[in-house]
Amino acid sequence: MPRWGMVIDLKRCIGCNACTVACKQENTTPDGILWTKVVSEEIGIYPNVTRAYIPLICNHCEDAPCERVCPTKATYHTDDGIVLVDEKKCIGCGACVTACPYKNRIKLHKEQLQRGLFKIGVLTPFEKQGYPRFVAGTALKCTFCHERVANGLDPACVVTCPTEARVFGNLDDPSSKVRRLIQARKGYQPLSHLNTRPKVFYVE
Repeated sequence: MPRWGMVIDLKRCIGCNACTVACKQENTTPDGILWTKVVSEEIGIYPNVTRAYIPLICNHCEDAPCERVCPTKATYHTDDGIVLVDEKKCIGCGACVTACPYKNRIKLHKEQLQRGLFKIGVLTPFEKQGYPRFVAGTALKCTFCHERVANGLDPACVVTCPTEARVFGNLDDPSSKVRRLIQARKGYQPLSHLNTRPKVFYVE
């Protein structure tokens, strides 16, 4: 069984946010909810200034704090290491939102499903076909596009990236591109000192 993970190449990211749009399109996430996004920071002093872009996503931690604190076991690991939420078990307590040190957990409110992306209380056909998958009051997070992965496809954010800044693959396969990138370019995990063992790595 593979153990899926992702490598994000900070040298390749241009901050276009194609990943953010692709995720929203693939998952029909409601207004105000982004499962992946890109933050930026200006570096240097004029006239020698540049901008750094840092894509953020759920890290699908091996020792996930969100999973540990969930009182109903709604948060769980699949056999291939993806962290998901069972909406039928989630009671909306928000413990996972508080516990996630990466701030990649979101609680869905009823009004977000009602107002629509245009905030006029009328849903588009796109929203009408996508919103039934969500349950108001439950916690949401990136799923690594697990349905796509189960069918042999990469996550939508990976496929869409125009600079191939995101690479997805089996962390346990020494010949996989993710493993080779991590080893060759000294890939590191976000907030590694917390020992959550994220399955998302960054290379520079």
